[in-house]
Amino acid sequence: MDTAERPAERPDRGGRSDASGRSDTAGRSDTAGPAGGTDSVGRLVVIVLFEGVDLLDVTGPPEVFSLARRESDDAAGYDVVLAAESLEPVTTGAGVRILPDLTFDEALRRSIDTLIVPGSVEVDSERRVHALVDPELVERVRELAARTRRVTSVCVGAHLLAAAGLLDGKRATTHWSTAPQLAADHPEIEVDADPIFIREGDVWTGAGISACLDLSLALIADDLGEAIALRVARQLVMYLKRQSGQSQFSVPLEQISGTRRIEDLRHHVLRNIGRRLTVADLAEYAHVSDRHLTRLFTTELGMTPHAYIESVRVEKARNELECSDATLERIASVCGFGTVDTLVRAFRRRLNATPTEYRRRFRSV
Repeated sequence: MDTAERPAERPDRGGRSDASGRSDTAGRSDTAGPAGGTDSVGRLVVIVLFEGVDLLDVTGPPEVFSLARRESDDAAGYDVVLAAESLEPVTTGAGVRILPDLTFDEALRRSIDTLIVPGSVEVDSERRVHALVDPELVERVRELAARTRRVTSVCVGAHLLAAAGLLDGKRATTHWSTAPQLAADHPEIEVDADPIFIREGDVWTGAGISACLDLSLALIADDLGEAIALRVARQLVMYLKRQSGQSQFSVPLEQISGTRRIEDLRHHVLRNIGRRLTVADLAEYAHVSDRHLTRLFTTELGMTPHAYIESVRVEKARNELECSDATLERIASVCGFGTVDTLVRAFRRRLNATPTEYRRRFRSV
């Protein structure tokens, strides 16, 4: 079923309504003054649409922005439109067809508050994911960005921003699976695959696909305040409103190693995380020297044994903080930190937050 079938008649472009009854003039910002003006017509959010685009990248942000008007006293709110090269339906990577609201040329005549650039990928025969970058689309993104107060990308859309030169000299994130590609293609960018999203001035980049919701909430918080963003998060049943520095993946979900020995050691660490674990202990368990053990971890997992053990302990502590009433003393003990001070230092080092701050933000019970 085509979920975005073209209406039988399209009203005049000067004030047309789409299938949902939304008036095109409601988002018109031509008279708003400088880009980003937010008079009574609202903040114009333009989402770039193209063939093969990731569906959730496109549909997620409008759901978040639509709740901001309801949960705030801001009568203007956001007006979200989808822009494409033409008004023909666009087929997403999921096979669902979506109808654009306006063309890129029409969007260029507007004063855009926020430009959202999603992405698309292809998967090769070995199931490796590659971000796709269309040069013509890159040029359109560059043109639209010049008319925009704030530019954002979701997931692999960062590759389009990078190709347009919008991330040069900046720190940026993208989906972890294409982060190596982004770093290799654009050495002038400081690629950090860990955060949910990164803000560099008026340029924001988001990580994995579902992180488009977190990024949209962060944009709302920047515009309307944390209280409104949290109310929107509750309506979305997003119990955890994640801050930008939170990791986009957890230790148990990281890519497995290529050797049985390291996998056995990883499981050994998980089973004994509350106990004393040193490099010597692990080397003895694996029947190798301390030096050889360190070399194995560095080669297979990209980190030292000590760093890996700490990352697992922090992950377990995060789960305890989110899902239990356990005291910090109890959590420090069961997670192998020994003391609360050690727990706090590890959290500050890895999450840029204390355990108490983390619990206050992300507790789900």
